[in-house]
Amino acid sequence: VSKYFSTFTRSVAGITVLDMRCAQELSRNPHDDTALSTRTVEVRKSIQINCSPAAVYKFWRDFQNLPKFMSNVESVETLSDKLSHWCVVGPAGKRIEWDAEITDEQEHRLIAWRSLEGAQIENHGSVRFETAPGGRGTYVKVHLQYNPPGGIFGARVAQLFGREPRQQIHEDLHHLKQIMETGEI
Repeated sequence: VSKYFSTFTRSVAGITVLDMRCAQELSRNPHDDTALSTRTVEVRKSIQINCSPAAVYKFWRDFQNLPKFMSNVESVETLSDKLSHWCVVGPAGKRIEWDAEITDEQEHRLIAWRSLEGAQIENHGSVRFETAPGGRGTYVKVHLQYNPPGGIFGARVAQLFGREPRQQIHEDLHHLKQIMETGEI
């Protein structure tokens, strides 16, 4: 029994340390570029969806649809044609919020964004909607770069608990495919 209790205690202590490290990272100055390249994580994922690029783009561009298929997104509030406010669930269940702006948009083809100054997690990226060869629907290609709480270490630990964005984006794109092709997840 003491062997299992000791293992449990070490696990709880490890999670507590990670939670404290993530809290420190979330409270740091996001504009401090010290070692920025060692903290940045890049994610690229894609999926083929049996719908037209126009249909998938239109669904995605209505940002209030995003929580329907993105598991960590609580809400996205549209502030203007180019600005939005995001609320997501981060590591250890921490609520994370930021404002983002669309930096490039090509109807039915591309939406690119970046987080605004003061974001708890700096991020930028794009989603492309490309016609699949042979009329087989749309390739949706997501490219995301972000600075995770706890840096690269925090990203790796989050991966162990299934909260890492590479895993989430993979699952979220499959949920999008299900919604677009069948109407439900």
